[in-house]
Amino acid sequence: MRDFMAIARSVAVAEKGMAATSHPQATLAAVEILKAGGNAVDAAIAAVAVQGVVEPQMTGIGGDCFALYSPKGGEPIALNGSGRTPARTDSGKYAHGAQRDIPPTSPESVTVPGAIDAWCRLVADHGSKSLEEIFRPAIAAAEQGFCITPRVAEDWRRFRARIEIDANARAHFLPGDQTPAVGDIRVQLALGKTFRNIARHGRDAFYAGEAADEMVGILRGLGGAHEADDFAAQTSDYVTPISARYHDHDVVECPPNGQGLAALMILRTLAGFDVGALTPADRIHLLAEATKAAYRARDAFFCDPATGNIDPASFLTEDYIGRIRQRIDMTRASGAATWDDIEHRDTVYVTVVDRDLNAISLINSLFYPFGSGIYAPKSGILLHNRGWSFRAKPGHLNSLGPRKRPMHTIIPGMLRKDGRTVMSFGVMGGHYQAAGHANLLSNIFDMKMDIQAAAEAPRSFAFDGVLSLESTIAPAIRDDLLARGHDARFSEEPIGGCQAIRIDHARGVLFGASDHRKDGLALGF
Repeated sequence: MRDFMAIARSVAVAEKGMAATSHPQATLAAVEILKAGGNAVDAAIAAVAVQGVVEPQMTGIGGDCFALYSPKGGEPIALNGSGRTPARTDSGKYAHGAQRDIPPTSPESVTVPGAIDAWCRLVADHGSKSLEEIFRPAIAAAEQGFCITPRVAEDWRRFRARIEIDANARAHFLPGDQTPAVGDIRVQLALGKTFRNIARHGRDAFYAGEAADEMVGILRGLGGAHEADDFAAQTSDYVTPISARYHDHDVVECPPNGQGLAALMILRTLAGFDVGALTPADRIHLLAEATKAAYRARDAFFCDPATGNIDPASFLTEDYIGRIRQRIDMTRASGAATWDDIEHRDTVYVTVVDRDLNAISLINSLFYPFGSGIYAPKSGILLHNRGWSFRAKPGHLNSLGPRKRPMHTIIPGMLRKDGRTVMSFGVMGGHYQAAGHANLLSNIFDMKMDIQAAAEAPRSFAFDGVLSLESTIAPAIRDDLLARGHDARFSEEPIGGCQAIRIDHARGVLFGASDHRKDGLALGF
């Protein structure tokens, strides 16, 4: 039981259905779909569609999607809804430049958005409602207006530079050259029209016709290689989930091109230590060292499995993980793991469990806040920049190439025990997500926290030579970490965000969590 004198939120409790998202309006849309008889898939797509309207800096139909779905608590299936580069991509376009990454606002950073194909695929295969009903809350928000919440207002202000570059984006998102204030009402009429077209005609209303023609025309006008055939060819793929044991549970993740494998590597490393007996400084140090090791492998080897050979099981063997554990010195920080990559922050995560215990873990992203900044005004589509994570020079497993998916940071997660799904969870925050999955589960199993407390607990993240600490971590702990050789610094912003739903099969009860770092909440009925 939590301390009710402390500033914290109680875990949400319900029995007939639960949703947890990073925005109240999205959570409410999901719960209303559940109450109207929809299932978890219907509710999750309704929620993420709303988020594409009310959190335009974070996500949208111009982005990508990954999902894990567990029907009635059974074996999860994974859907890779990430997009591919155009068929006529010039692999060597940036080969002779000084940059390591594709320019973040270039047309090459825009892979064909995969979200709509993934949403339509999930609804067709596992949903129970029509797209017209599922998209109704998003259409209402787009056409009738929505209130700007505090975190959305802050992100809009903080990252406005991305939408100042494109004239169309600037006109739409910065009218009067002003970012919105908390409580302002905004509309997205063109986006609402596109949602209506998709609801009536399905995925082809996005990947063919007026919307696709507009996106292709804008991208080609900027020098991109995109063609109508690239959009028409986009398809999501069901893939086999990967998993590893932590304590007496199985942690389930999507395989590469996502970074879920890194989360499993970190957890396998932690499993060799008595984490619950460590001091707070020891725990932060151990997580940092395990993260560095896993991310070194991630940045060297994780890529599109269709174009690069990667065996996830080889990174989880006792021999491989044992060597990582042996190299960890609990008194001294190892050398910095420097990523040939950039920080990625803009993601939303949704989890829903319905009355039949169907559970979905879904994550959708534009990559960087406001994505590429390239905006198609007639269709209201802001395009992501997931291709930014490609390496600019040929030869790397994750280098730019035709019809290729880049390495992704977004990862949905699930937890299983004795053959049943017992938790659906996700941690937003770009690079942090894999470390965040491991930290959340360590809080639950090693520190015996409930899921809300585990989500709220102070966070740290070893990234690019710096060990970032949230300001809720004591200065004495930072001093301890500095003495071990970490470049430990207090972070200027919260690290990530989290939602989770835990299933108590014995009692038929659902427990939901949504942390304070975003505007959202968990809500059930």
